[in-house]
Amino acid sequence: MIKAIDIMETNIISVTPDTEIPRAVKLLLNNHINGVPVVNDKEELVGILCQSDLIFQQKEMPIPPIFTILDSIIPLSSSKKLEDTLQKISAATVKQAMIKNPVTVAADTPVSEIATLMVEKHFHTIPVVDGKRLLGIIGKEDVLKTLIPKE
Repeated sequence: MIKAIDIMETNIISVTPDTEIPRAVKLLLNNHINGVPVVNDKEELVGILCQSDLIFQQKEMPIPPIFTILDSIIPLSSSKKLEDTLQKISAATVKQAMIKNPVTVAADTPVSEIATLMVEKHFHTIPVVDGKRLLGIIGKEDVLKTLIPKE
């Protein structure tokens, strides 16, 4: 049975939370990758930044629905959700745009489970960890390569 350790990329391109967005975008584009792990100074995984997180910045600012009664304005959506959206749209650093606590797999996770995560959750990049320590990264192409017979 093929496991994460058999297909993961160990030559990891990563960023830190304080990396500026333009630099992160260049890394993704120049290396033709969909996502990049975010690590702290101890090389521990603290998040993941994907192309979709950056495309989010081009989204129009949603106008929250409100209800007025007796000259009072009552928001009909969570102010926390609006605040999070504003932060992502205006992100200047990776920390402001990344997904915190991303879904990860262990080195012994079977490829079938990884493929299921990618399909059902629409993930394109999944970090491989041992505790908080980043061991590798698996992208869609890594899973696809398992379909090619070895010669």
